Amino acid sequence: MNKHESISGLILAGGRGTRMGQVDKGLQPFRGKTMVDHVLERLGAQVGSVAINANQNLDTYAALGVPVWPDELPGFAGPLAGMAVGMRHCGTPYLLTAPCDSPFLPPDLAARLLAALEAQDADLAFAVVPGTRPASAAASRVLPGEGETPAGAVALPDGGRPAHGWLVQGPEGGRGAVRGWGCLSQHQYAGRTAGARCAARAAPGRRDELPVRLRSGRAAGEGRPAHHPQLRAAGRRRRAGGATCGPGRVLARDIVSTIDVPAHDNSAMDGYALRGEDVPLEGEARFAVIGTAYAGIPAGLVPGPGECVRIMTGGVMPAGCDSVVPQEFVMEDGAHAIVLRAGTIKPGDNRRFAGEDLKAGSPALRAGRVIRPADLGLIASLGVAEVPVRRRLRVAFFSTGDELRSIGQPLAPGSVYDSNRYTIYGMLQRLGCDIVDMGVVRDDPAALEEALRSACENADAIITSGGVSVGAADYTKQIMARLGDVTFWKIGMRPGRPLAFGRIASNGHSAFLFGLPGNPVAVMVSFYFFARDALLRMMGADAPLPLLRARCVASIRKKPGRTEYQRGILAHGADGAPEVRITGSQGSGILRSMSEANCMVVLHDGQGNVEAGEMVDVLMFEGLI
Repeated sequence: MNKHESISGLILAGGRGTRMGQVDKGLQPFRGKTMVDHVLERLGAQVGSVAINANQNLDTYAALGVPVWPDELPGFAGPLAGMAVGMRHCGTPYLLTAPCDSPFLPPDLAARLLAALEAQDADLAFAVVPGTRPASAAASRVLPGEGETPAGAVALPDGGRPAHGWLVQGPEGGRGAVRGWGCLSQHQYAGRTAGARCAARAAPGRRDELPVRLRSGRAAGEGRPAHHPQLRAAGRRRRAGGATCGPGRVLARDIVSTIDVPAHDNSAMDGYALRGEDVPLEGEARFAVIGTAYAGIPAGLVPGPGECVRIMTGGVMPAGCDSVVPQEFVMEDGAHAIVLRAGTIKPGDNRRFAGEDLKAGSPALRAGRVIRPADLGLIASLGVAEVPVRRRLRVAFFSTGDELRSIGQPLAPGSVYDSNRYTIYGMLQRLGCDIVDMGVVRDDPAALEEALRSACENADAIITSGGVSVGAADYTKQIMARLGDVTFWKIGMRPGRPLAFGRIASNGHSAFLFGLPGNPVAVMVSFYFFARDALLRMMGADAPLPLLRARCVASIRKKPGRTEYQRGILAHGADGAPEVRITGSQGSGILRSMSEANCMVVLHDGQGNVEAGEMVDVLMFEGLI
């Protein structure tokens, strides 16, 4: 493959890495190497030289043997800030940029982009992600006042994800000024270059990809990092804007039916509609079939004595008829008659009454209800297209501790991977919250205060894990006390004894703070039995946790005087009755036992040892975890 010496390559790794838990995407492991190693290998084979745009982990990137250029524009303006520094330092006529998380960069990308640019005498060529908007539409959105595709922009429509790349003619190419648009993996940007300088502005965008499982290259969490300059505006938009109805949303007002459901008396099954007074008390009776009534098509038939109407499920009951005989209960007597034996049905059987499901003027769903799939069907049955719902509660969360490492970082002696953020993310997602993952905050007073202030100014509630136990550094309490009114509790429960709760304020904004323990199981228990109810109340919802009763398979040791939550596995016993056994060791750091369990055995405060065969309360995880 020929190298294009007229092209300089720039790998964009200049983000803050906040969504990745303070880990650059480029340094995420993938197939035995980091992401940026793959990109460097593929891009370096196509261009004369390669540099990396990065703002953190500079020594790690420099160890790859290429120049590393931090952003030179203030405010971390996104990939365009990287393009700006590339244009400033680029010594060749062309600059080719590629994101650091493109391990499958096409081996001929530079050649194709250069050919397209030269063939159409363009300033800019870019690879397009399949399925995105055409360049003209997107450029019109991100370039207010321009209303057209930037002059000289050439797209390669089969660029393929994640092979997004820009090839820009530099200031020495004789163009004077370059305007470029590009479609990158997460946001759309617009910018200008004049001479060797670039003034860039990031256009408002949104993340379309919500992680639902852990995978290499993306951390759990939705939303921008808490200190992102657009976070505050995004929060205002959510507060002011409307919302669409869907499972998990919370109704803001009662939904009152304006119609009877069903609207008419109708048949509950396929059969024959007739008068109940004609049902024989003994022997049998013959009925003439005068027609058929189909669902949705009123037949207008009025059977007389000794007559009936063939009717389908949901069909409107003919006038005078109050009973339906299932078709399998009759004998046909020719093509237009049936024979019914005495005792087959009682008068009034198999008829649905108008308004039986819901009367006009009655509430169908109450305010505060968390909408479920069945509720969507009920709403649709009323002919309602829109319902008022509460806006999503915005919750920021982070873990604390110098020992914590995010996925993709090497483990130093004494360090551990942070699991609590992923657990908290999953639990918040189940509640339908708008989530802001702030990563890991180190054990430092200034860092903790900055994180709490940033979260407070941009969220309704804050959840932290770690730093609330008796042995926690004193500054944790001091900082929380300085920001608001926070109470530290020692609760008579296991696991999850230490807990902090209160309200903090910063720059005119306030938020409720839930300080959860650091042990993984204790985080989940304290969330479900403390934070969950409070968050639901803030959402205007009412969804208490139901407890079931089950037979305990084996004895359980317990001291009276505290409530214990033990991980259990619920199953059917030999007699079909529910029975439960605990998963083994119940240490609060054994997260595997929580994954194996399908329920929590709730042993109440005054309860002592449990003997085999005794009944205990059980909280099911299905639909909760």
